[in-house]
Amino acid sequence: MSPQDKSASPTRVAITFDCVPLRTVTRNDPPLDASPGFLALWNRVQAAIAKHGRHNTYYLHNGRCEYHLTNRPQVGWLAFAFEGCVMTDPEDCKTVACDLDVRLAGDTCEWATEPIVRWFAESVRRSVMVEFDLYIEAGDLERTVQRLQQLEAETQAKGGYVGFGL
Repeated sequence: MSPQDKSASPTRVAITFDCVPLRTVTRNDPPLDASPGFLALWNRVQAAIAKHGRHNTYYLHNGRCEYHLTNRPQVGWLAFAFEGCVMTDPEDCKTVACDLDVRLAGDTCEWATEPIVRWFAESVRRSVMVEFDLYIEAGDLERTVQRLQQLEAETQAKGGYVGFGL
Protein backbone atom coordinates (compact mmCIF):
# COMPACT_ATOMS: atom_id res chain seq x y z
CA MET A 1 0.00 0.00 0.00
CA SER A 2 1.31 3.41 -0.92
CA PRO A 3 1.79 5.96 1.85
CA GLN A 4 -0.34 8.31 -0.22
CA ASP A 5 -4.12 8.02 0.27
CA LYS A 6 -5.46 6.46 -2.97
CA SER A 7 -8.60 8.62 -2.89
CA ALA A 8 -6.44 11.76 -2.98
CA SER A 9 -4.46 10.67 -6.05
CA PRO A 10 -4.18 13.35 -8.71
CA THR A 11 -5.60 12.77 -12.16
CA ARG A 12 -3.05 10.94 -14.30
CA VAL A 13 -4.42 12.42 -17.54
CA ALA A 14 -5.52 16.06 -17.54
CA ILE A 15 -7.18 17.38 -20.69
CA THR A 16 -8.45 20.89 -21.42
CA PHE A 17 -9.70 22.46 -24.66
CA ASP A 18 -11.96 25.10 -26.15
CA CYS A 19 -14.67 23.78 -28.47
CA VAL A 20 -16.36 25.30 -31.51
CA PRO A 21 -19.22 23.25 -32.99
CA LEU A 22 -18.62 23.77 -36.71
CA ARG A 23 -22.36 23.91 -37.42
CA THR A 24 -22.40 27.21 -35.50
CA VAL A 25 -19.85 28.81 -37.84
CA THR A 26 -22.25 30.25 -40.40
CA ARG A 27 -20.07 32.91 -41.99
CA ASN A 28 -17.33 32.21 -44.48
CA ASP A 29 -15.64 35.59 -44.27
CA PRO A 30 -13.59 36.74 -41.26
CA PRO A 31 -14.17 40.02 -39.43
CA LEU A 32 -12.49 42.92 -41.19
CA ASP A 33 -10.67 43.96 -38.01
CA ALA A 34 -9.46 40.44 -37.11
CA SER A 35 -6.08 40.20 -35.43
CA PRO A 36 -3.42 38.06 -37.16
CA GLY A 37 -3.82 35.35 -34.51
CA PHE A 38 -7.59 35.29 -34.84
CA LEU A 39 -7.33 35.29 -38.64
CA ALA A 40 -4.98 32.28 -38.47
CA LEU A 41 -7.48 30.43 -36.25
CA TRP A 42 -10.32 31.44 -38.59
CA ASN A 43 -8.41 29.98 -41.53
CA ARG A 44 -7.76 26.71 -39.67
CA VAL A 45 -11.46 26.46 -38.79
CA GLN A 46 -12.44 27.11 -42.42
CA ALA A 47 -9.98 24.42 -43.57
CA ALA A 48 -11.54 22.01 -41.05
CA ILE A 49 -15.00 22.80 -42.42
CA ALA A 50 -13.78 22.16 -45.97
CA LYS A 51 -12.21 18.84 -44.92
CA HIS A 52 -14.80 17.46 -42.45
CA GLY A 53 -18.00 19.43 -43.00
CA ARG A 54 -20.10 21.17 -40.37
CA HIS A 55 -22.44 18.41 -39.17
CA ASN A 56 -21.35 16.43 -36.07
CA THR A 57 -17.91 18.05 -36.26
CA TYR A 58 -16.26 20.07 -33.49
CA TYR A 59 -13.09 22.15 -33.67
CA LEU A 60 -10.96 21.91 -30.55
CA HIS A 61 -8.32 24.58 -29.94
CA ASN A 62 -6.16 25.69 -27.02
CA GLY A 63 -6.00 21.98 -26.27
CA ARG A 64 -3.63 20.56 -23.69
CA CYS A 65 -3.15 16.99 -22.52
CA GLU A 66 -0.86 16.14 -19.62
CA TYR A 67 0.27 12.70 -18.55
CA HIS A 68 1.68 12.13 -15.08
CA LEU A 69 3.74 8.96 -15.11
CA THR A 70 4.95 9.28 -11.52
CA ASN A 71 3.56 10.79 -8.35
CA ARG A 72 5.97 13.72 -8.58
CA PRO A 73 5.44 16.33 -11.30
CA GLN A 74 9.19 17.04 -11.30
CA VAL A 75 9.71 13.54 -12.72
CA GLY A 76 7.75 11.79 -15.45
CA TRP A 77 5.40 14.50 -16.70
CA LEU A 78 4.56 14.95 -20.40
CA ALA A 79 2.46 17.81 -21.80
CA PHE A 80 1.09 17.97 -25.33
CA ALA A 81 -0.68 20.78 -27.15
CA PHE A 82 -3.35 19.84 -29.68
CA GLU A 83 -5.79 21.39 -32.12
CA GLY A 84 -8.17 19.97 -34.69
CA CYS A 85 -11.49 18.20 -35.15
CA VAL A 86 -13.46 15.54 -33.39
CA MET A 87 -16.40 13.93 -35.13
CA THR A 88 -19.40 12.37 -33.41
CA ASP A 89 -22.08 9.88 -34.39
CA PRO A 90 -25.28 11.25 -36.03
CA GLU A 91 -26.93 11.74 -32.61
CA ASP A 92 -23.93 13.61 -31.10
CA CYS A 93 -23.76 10.94 -28.39
CA LYS A 94 -20.34 9.37 -29.04
CA THR A 95 -17.04 10.46 -30.52
CA VAL A 96 -16.22 8.32 -33.55
CA ALA A 97 -13.03 9.91 -34.92
CA CYS A 98 -10.57 12.73 -34.49
CA ASP A 99 -8.13 14.59 -36.71
CA LEU A 100 -5.76 16.41 -34.36
CA ASP A 101 -2.43 18.14 -34.74
CA VAL A 102 -0.50 17.06 -31.63
CA ARG A 103 2.90 18.31 -30.48
CA LEU A 104 5.00 17.88 -27.36
CA ALA A 105 4.74 21.10 -25.33
CA GLY A 106 6.93 20.18 -22.35
CA ASP A 107 8.17 17.32 -20.22
CA THR A 108 10.08 16.24 -17.13
CA CYS A 109 10.56 12.73 -18.45
CA GLU A 110 14.23 12.12 -19.28
CA TRP A 111 13.49 8.63 -20.61
CA ALA A 112 10.97 9.88 -23.21
CA THR A 113 12.70 8.94 -26.46
CA GLU A 114 11.24 9.86 -29.87
CA PRO A 115 9.32 6.57 -30.28
CA ILE A 116 7.79 7.07 -26.83
CA VAL A 117 6.79 10.65 -27.67
CA ARG A 118 5.15 9.43 -30.92
CA TRP A 119 3.28 6.74 -28.97
CA PHE A 120 2.05 9.31 -26.47
CA ALA A 121 0.99 11.65 -29.31
CA GLU A 122 -1.27 8.84 -30.55
CA SER A 123 -2.43 8.33 -26.95
CA VAL A 124 -3.42 12.02 -26.88
CA ARG A 125 -5.78 11.40 -29.80
CA ARG A 126 -7.36 8.44 -28.05
CA SER A 127 -7.50 10.27 -24.71
CA VAL A 128 -9.21 13.27 -26.33
CA MET A 129 -11.86 11.00 -27.83
CA VAL A 130 -12.61 9.58 -24.38
CA GLU A 131 -12.61 13.07 -22.85
CA PHE A 132 -14.95 14.39 -25.54
CA ASP A 133 -17.39 11.59 -24.71
CA LEU A 134 -17.24 12.74 -21.07
CA TYR A 135 -17.78 16.33 -22.29
CA ILE A 136 -20.91 15.19 -24.15
CA GLU A 137 -22.18 13.18 -21.17
CA ALA A 138 -21.73 16.17 -18.84
CA GLY A 139 -23.95 18.29 -21.11
CA ASP A 140 -21.13 20.72 -21.93
CA LEU A 141 -21.57 20.19 -25.67
CA GLU A 142 -25.21 21.27 -25.60
CA ARG A 143 -24.39 24.32 -23.46
CA THR A 144 -21.63 25.30 -25.91
CA VAL A 145 -24.01 25.00 -28.88
CA GLN A 146 -26.67 27.08 -27.09
CA ARG A 147 -24.14 29.78 -26.16
CA LEU A 148 -22.85 30.05 -29.73
CA GLN A 149 -26.39 30.12 -31.18
CA GLN A 150 -27.25 32.98 -28.81
CA LEU A 151 -24.11 34.85 -29.89
CA GLU A 152 -25.01 34.34 -33.57
CA ALA A 153 -28.52 35.70 -32.91
CA GLU A 154 -27.02 38.77 -31.20
CA THR A 155 -24.62 39.24 -34.10
CA GLN A 156 -27.44 39.08 -36.64
CA ALA A 157 -29.57 41.47 -34.59
CA LYS A 158 -26.73 44.01 -34.57
CA GLY A 159 -26.06 43.56 -38.28
CA GLY A 160 -22.40 42.65 -37.91
CA TYR A 161 -19.76 40.85 -35.92
CA VAL A 162 -19.97 40.72 -32.16
CA GLY A 163 -17.28 38.04 -32.03
CA PHE A 164 -16.49 34.59 -33.26
CA GLY A 165 -17.69 33.01 -30.05
CA LEU A 166 -14.39 31.30 -29.29
